[in-house]
Amino acid sequence: MKIAILSHMHHPIAEPFEGGTEAHTALLADALADRGHDVTLFAKAGSVSRATVYPLVPSDFEFVYAASRLVREEQAGFLAEAVHHSIEVIQSSGFDAVINNSLSALPYSFMRHLPMLSILHTPPTLRDVNAVISDPDWVPSKQHAYVTVSATNADAWRALLPRVLVVHNGIHLDRWTPDRAPVPGLAVWAARITPEKGLHCAIDAARSAGFDIEFAGPVSHPEYFETEIVPRLGAHVRYRGHIPHSQLSDFLASGSVFVASPLWAEPFGLSGVEALASGTPVAAFPNGALPELVVSGAGAIAADVTVAALADAIRDAAQCDRAFTRRSAARFSFDAMIDRYEEHLQLLVAMERTPSTVGD
Repeated sequence: MKIAILSHMHHPIAEPFEGGTEAHTALLADALADRGHDVTLFAKAGSVSRATVYPLVPSDFEFVYAASRLVREEQAGFLAEAVHHSIEVIQSSGFDAVINNSLSALPYSFMRHLPMLSILHTPPTLRDVNAVISDPDWVPSKQHAYVTVSATNADAWRALLPRVLVVHNGIHLDRWTPDRAPVPGLAVWAARITPEKGLHCAIDAARSAGFDIEFAGPVSHPEYFETEIVPRLGAHVRYRGHIPHSQLSDFLASGSVFVASPLWAEPFGLSGVEALASGTPVAAFPNGALPELVVSGAGAIAADVTVAALADAIRDAAQCDRAFTRRSAARFSFDAMIDRYEEHLQLLVAMERTPSTVGD
């Protein structure tokens, strides 16, 4: 198949990945290209892929999360122009199918006649997307299908979209089996450093539980980092920087426990699954999909969203068997994920285009 992948363009699809969505997009594009598909990745300049990269946003464009309202509006307008251009290119280039891995509302209205699989990486909190699909005059295209990364997130989206299916994120399990032994009494944390990821809670909980903590990830919200995290740094709280994905396995395996502390409805939690595959039990807040991912014996879910409850979960998770923890990640196979995406794309492409769908 000739497949277009439309990514969000806040950051390049390249290591070290800004977050789980960027890592997912990179792995997906490479895997489909490796399986013989003609894949074009529409992304920010600087993206790296075995697929053909069509750069849409210059590499010097910096998306600022903690920006003023005016700057956010300017950023949104600039990115919308880039998405409009990508849609024009896709429509004129004979693609068989589109994978919408973006955060944009435009594909829902302007690619209605093309087979498109939208992968929903967030809860239904995208204002622009919600405005389109909640409009009484908007009718879902028969050429489109919708999947998301967890049953929890699917339940939330089903209030707005028809037949939201679940395809769990997958990882290359054989890349997450390091030989490194865990450091007793060490907790680890990895994600984008933003308020909703709750790093300050993870630090306080680890220290309350008697653990040192090391954390890694990009500083996506500098003000939060300076006001909430820097004052907590010290001999027992260490920042390891933005670790390349290729080195993340050893980092995760070094912990006696991995701490997942989202303060929002986390749709999946890729770093948590990577920790499980590395043999590191997960202690997590009971938000979003984490209770769906962490089975009994491979970690512990906090009783509530408090530092004290998370500290209890850290102590409990650290006692879990690491071999069982690693086995529990087997249900998140990368090949199984790609198989499911291929099946959905093939069904869309094979769908008979009746006059009503062609004219949508």
